[in-house]
Amino acid sequence: MPWCEECSKYLTPSSMSADGSCPKCGAVIEEPSDGTESETTPWHFKLLVVALIAYLSWRIIAIFV
Repeated sequence: MPWCEECSKYLTPSSMSADGSCPKCGAVIEEPSDGTESETTPWHFKLLVVALIAYLSWRIIAIFV
């Protein structure tokens, strides 16, 4: 999360100006993003999804056996 040193507060990306500056004091916090950067999914979330699919698959098989 971006931090404004002059205002001493965190800013959400949606609360910052389009040019990446603080709306209150105008200090440049970060460079504006062009939207091409993507965050990757954490490995533990992928593991959780795989475990959930395996569990539900086993429960469906157990219904018919």
